[in-house]
Amino acid sequence: MARPPRQLTPDLSARHLFGAKMRVFRDRNGMTLDSLAAVVHMSRSHLSRVECAEYMPPADLPPALDAAFGTDGIFQELYALARREIHPDQYRRRMELEARARVIEEYSGHTVPGLAQTEDYAREIFRESDPRAPEEHVESLVNARLSRQKLLTANPAPELVMILDEAVLRRPVGGAEIMGAQFARLIELADTPTTSVQVLPFSHGAHALLGGSLTLLTLDDRTTVAYEESIGTGTLIEDLEEATGRRRAYDRIRGHALPPRDSAAMIRSAREALSDEHHCLGRPV
Repeated sequence: MARPPRQLTPDLSARHLFGAKMRVFRDRNGMTLDSLAAVVHMSRSHLSRVECAEYMPPADLPPALDAAFGTDGIFQELYALARREIHPDQYRRRMELEARARVIEEYSGHTVPGLAQTEDYAREIFRESDPRAPEEHVESLVNARLSRQKLLTANPAPELVMILDEAVLRRPVGGAEIMGAQFARLIELADTPTTSVQVLPFSHGAHALLGGSLTLLTLDDRTTVAYEESIGTGTLIEDLEEATGRRRAYDRIRGHALPPRDSAAMIRSAREALSDEHHCLGRPV
């Protein structure tokens, strides 16, 4: 028995309206997703996800739909709105995409990315971000972060590539013991079959991603989405043109980052320097 089509909610966003109109005109023209896929030269599964507002429409789809349905630019107008709006509930959407990603590429200028954080490091980050938060709330955030890391032991595991600004190593979080354990974790991940860590040294100077963090998710259908984050806010970028721009910026700084083995050596050096500093101050490490 065929599954009933998913209920659409065009009032939620321009993306949902795009999907709803796509279904209306597809039904009006007596077309199935399979027959439409043949006309617009796109897979049925991708079209289905666009129609259900799970995917941002690719840039070449709106003119193809207008040509297929004779809609005189309607879908191109809807796309112009959809590509500029902030996705509703975008953090949840980011987590859904992360779970599907085959390659996860991160740049972080200030802290260790969540997928590589130790429990104690994550706890300190959450405590500092909201000093008034109840302890049980902090612990729920820590547990949620640790649960994300199960991705790294999945079968098959995604490839995780991390570029860390040198500032991440030079700013101790939670003291020498917590930071030392975090350094050890980064060294473990620095050069494995599925993970790599590269450090972008201060000596490189300015670059296009200063002031924030960036995640690139390459999905199981080879599409790439980007997620930018600053203090307390994040922006999901599914528009192909904009995501490609972030990809170029990421690739440029990766070319200037240290190779994984040299990065691991710098992380070891930072760990030793932190240990020596605390020994000199007479503090336990």
